[in-house]
Amino acid sequence: MSLPVETSPTPPSYPPKTPPPPKKPVSPPRPETVDAPAGGPASLVRTARRGVGMRNRRGVNWTLESAPWAAGKARTAVLGQLGKWRYRLAPGTVTAVETLATLLVEAAVADGGARVSVHLSDQDGQACILALSHQASLTPGHAPGGDDVLHQITAVSGVTGCGTDTGPDGRRIWAVVDLG
Repeated sequence: MSLPVETSPTPPSYPPKTPPPPKKPVSPPRPETVDAPAGGPASLVRTARRGVGMRNRRGVNWTLESAPWAAGKARTAVLGQLGKWRYRLAPGTVTAVETLATLLVEAAVADGGARVSVHLSDQDGQACILALSHQASLTPGHAPGGDDVLHQITAVSGVTGCGTDTGPDGRRIWAVVDLG
């Protein structure tokens, strides 16, 4: 009679399975929202302000020193870029674009930041010119000096829209001009 043979555990014939890496990285928490103050529109909700962003259009930006000569440099850069985008501007439109670039950049320089950024985008025969003063000590909300600049901007022929707002990264002032 034979004795039973003890069997030892057999090693697996394949390596152990490792878990797959996560498909989507964990996103940071959303910023908290604050309701509008009493007496204001109840449906408005303020959120954290993001930097300047453009979607579905061409765009370019320049960072300039906050100095009196910045307006001239911005005028040249904006007109040069519109030329690269193959816009053939009428003399009245060239004057309007030069005037807008000057007004926007001079307003941003007046805020007293160390630098100014100029952003340009185009869509459907219109261009948006935006100047951002990087002066962090401005109080958020509507800049009191912005009213006069907005009146000057709306007086320029061909302007279809303009606006200003102030946030933690400075004041944004922008205008949309018809290039056609």
